[in-house]
Amino acid sequence: MRPAEPVAWPEGRRAAAAFTFDLDAESVVLVADPSIAGRMSVMSHQAYGPLTGVPRLLRMLDRHGVRSTFFVPGYTAHRHPGTVCEIAAAGHEIAHHGYLHEPLAGVAPEAEASYLDRGLAALEEVTGVRPVGYRAPMWELTWASPALLADRGFRYDSSLMDSDHPYELAVDGTRSLVEIPVNWGLDDWEQYCFIPEVAGTGLIESPRKALEMWRAEYHAMREEGGCFVLTAHPFLSGRPSRAAALEELVAEAAGDPATWVASLAEISAHVRSLALEPRSVRRPDPTN
Repeated sequence: MRPAEPVAWPEGRRAAAAFTFDLDAESVVLVADPSIAGRMSVMSHQAYGPLTGVPRLLRMLDRHGVRSTFFVPGYTAHRHPGTVCEIAAAGHEIAHHGYLHEPLAGVAPEAEASYLDRGLAALEEVTGVRPVGYRAPMWELTWASPALLADRGFRYDSSLMDSDHPYELAVDGTRSLVEIPVNWGLDDWEQYCFIPEVAGTGLIESPRKALEMWRAEYHAMREEGGCFVLTAHPFLSGRPSRAAALEELVAEAAGDPATWVASLAEISAHVRSLALEPRSVRRPDPTN
């Protein structure tokens, strides 16, 4: 394997940035324990995202002219179709995030394929658009995932963590996917998520601390000429003080002439236009 090479960004920009949102809503807790559907307060905590957080975040993005990518589980599209259609109508990208946010660790390819197909059907049914992008729930791809995605016409994935720069991920001898890497330090879940007996450690960070971390990474990634990808959840970062802190970073990046702020579909299309040599990622053999 070789490291991914830096990407030449449009219009001579030094770096790229994307502000992405995982609209997990109820799915992320129901997949862990369907009985949680009986806990009304927990369900209301998750519903805050599509009901209250998304409208606030859409207004914020509109103020700065930023086009985002929303990764949507199919179950969320079925439960909150109005919200998902409003996101699409506002000009943002709708991308695939499983059906019920199913974890993929140890899952057979046949089951993974069924999650992909069910999620695709739901998103197409609700929005009329077939997604071109995918993010695995919990960023947990399997070694079968790239081929399954390519078989279904996906153009990019955003789940791996081995580079600061997007690259072409080789699927086989003739096909590839654009990979747009992520990392756990740029995810609001670790900063804000706490649901008693369900998720989180009980430590809920200040939005100022989260902003400090993310801004430091943005500045460093800009110096590297890389692609800064923030992952936020509307049920977390859609809360007022958190959305206000996030807006500071969005405003800084959007106002920076050295940074190209775009959706992941736009970034992947640009990377594909560069005709980079695909990069293979091989499964290690711990016995050898």
